[in-house]
Amino acid sequence: MPELPEVETTRQGIAPHCEGQTVTGVRVRNGKLRWPVPEDLPDLLQHKIIRAVERRAKYLFLHLDTGSVIVHLGMSGSLRVITDNSPAMKHDHVELSLSNGRILRFNDPRRFGCWLWSEDYRAHPLIRDLGPEPLSPDFNGALLFRLSRGKQTPIKSFIMDNHVVVGVGNIYANEALYKAGIHPKRKAGRISLDRYHKLAEAIKETLSAAILMGGTTLRDFVNSDGKPGYFAQSLLVYGRAGEACPECQASLKEIRMNNRSTVYCPRCQR
Repeated sequence: MPELPEVETTRQGIAPHCEGQTVTGVRVRNGKLRWPVPEDLPDLLQHKIIRAVERRAKYLFLHLDTGSVIVHLGMSGSLRVITDNSPAMKHDHVELSLSNGRILRFNDPRRFGCWLWSEDYRAHPLIRDLGPEPLSPDFNGALLFRLSRGKQTPIKSFIMDNHVVVGVGNIYANEALYKAGIHPKRKAGRISLDRYHKLAEAIKETLSAAILMGGTTLRDFVNSDGKPGYFAQSLLVYGRAGEACPECQASLKEIRMNNRSTVYCPRCQR
């Protein structure tokens, strides 16, 4: 599933081709996504200018003067820009024709993504209760410490809660906890302020590095499959169970938490 760095990489890839362009056509080939594509979406977008492409958590927004399209890539979705009139593929469900002659196509084999419309996206039920962006000044160790008081939740589950902070998916939670030296099963309410400061910085560092790596490994969004090289960056622990810890050389352990792979160092993480 695309996580925050991949969604941000997608935003950076499509924004230069979409911003400032007028929508000259909308085609919905299959509107049966996670939630039905609004039947009036073509009428809402036709002849409107895309003012900006923004990201919030794992959602992308195409902002117009009258409202915003809310796009989620789901588990298998991708966006790409077409310039050569290449035919649509089997799972190309939605496409926007733009005044620069380019086409923005949404491909989603599993159809868990979405294309929705909102006149005020910040008030939309999917958006309004989200926690702060992890790379924003609003996110820091003091916030994590305050929200964690009295919590018996394992720290890994705590930082993956979108009401606490958005966009810390499974892979990046593993990596950040390793960098901060915190065991993934430690109770959130039992972690000190100093350790939360380290964890917040580790989350910022991990996500920032992943976004930069996504930019260097990104395939061209024009006339391509539109998929970044997911997780091509060097991961310290995730997917490395049984290998040596980069710091102490102990064997990395793997457990299941909420049906997700969790890898950690039994020596370095406490």
